[in-house]
Amino acid sequence: MSWIRDKELSLIERLCANVLKAGPIPKHVAFIMDGNRRYAKKCHVERQEGHSQGFEKLAETLRWCLNLGICEVTVYAFSIENFKRSAEEVEGLMELARQKFARLLEEKDKLKKHGVCIRVLGDMTLLPLDIQKLIAQAVLETKDYSTCFLNVCFAYTSRHEISNAIREAAWGVQEGLLDPRDVSESLLDQCLYTAKSLEPDLLIRTSGEVRLSDFLLWQTSHSCLVFQSVLWPEYTFWNLCEAILRYQYNYSNIQKARELHHRQSARLQLESDQSWVQENLCNKEYSTAEEDLILCQKLLQKCKAEREERTQNFICALEKKRTDLLQALCAS
Repeated sequence: MSWIRDKELSLIERLCANVLKAGPIPKHVAFIMDGNRRYAKKCHVERQEGHSQGFEKLAETLRWCLNLGICEVTVYAFSIENFKRSAEEVEGLMELARQKFARLLEEKDKLKKHGVCIRVLGDMTLLPLDIQKLIAQAVLETKDYSTCFLNVCFAYTSRHEISNAIREAAWGVQEGLLDPRDVSESLLDQCLYTAKSLEPDLLIRTSGEVRLSDFLLWQTSHSCLVFQSVLWPEYTFWNLCEAILRYQYNYSNIQKARELHHRQSARLQLESDQSWVQENLCNKEYSTAEEDLILCQKLLQKCKAEREERTQNFICALEKKRTDLLQALCAS
């Protein structure tokens, strides 16, 4: 089945969507698609069929999101922890991934029509080489599209992502691209797999479990978290509407928390820059307080400009390293 479906909402669904759009609509929604195995047990079918039905529900949900004006979706498709499941189930999930990523490449025209950029977030080195190649082709094929974004977390956990971000920052320092004092929360943000994404506004987990299971722990500190009892393959448009309503109810508090966090981050960065200025002034004497103040302001501007230039050069180098890896996979 197709990843992107052109089917329109029903009349009653369109009416509900228009009512929702009178309020704030989340720009980025993340899903923990839980309940495929329990659905299979409930319906007395094989586990693999449960996972297949879960993918069909994902395709349907993406259509709903497009119709609601949600421009970015992130899904937890396969955790690194899932490798601990039985060999038969893991191989079944890998085979499903092969089929679906191959199908994605067959739908290039549809992806281009809708402007869908595909990103796969996770440690691809843990995957079979043929799946790595399919992923690399899909990511490179759609990298310049910018109407909407689908982030597939595959061979992913948040702790692994954060550890990798720290390693990337350390690489930048080792290569001389960064000064150790450049390493900050803001820099690590840009080293994460999700560096090009907005923070999720809304995170939805199905199946009744009330935990994040190592998913987007860094990114969802100021997101609306909604836990719903429905199993993922049974998810409906109305479940999504309920989650959006809960986001709208909490919207004001979420925005206030984000603004406070941004102000605190800016304050910490300013304090770091001011500390560097004081270190450069401590052994110098000036004739007047006014001259001292002028020099402080100049040094502060210099510190900020140099830090921003180093950071930008590092981000470009990191992006090139990641793109080169994808291109090498395609060429192999």
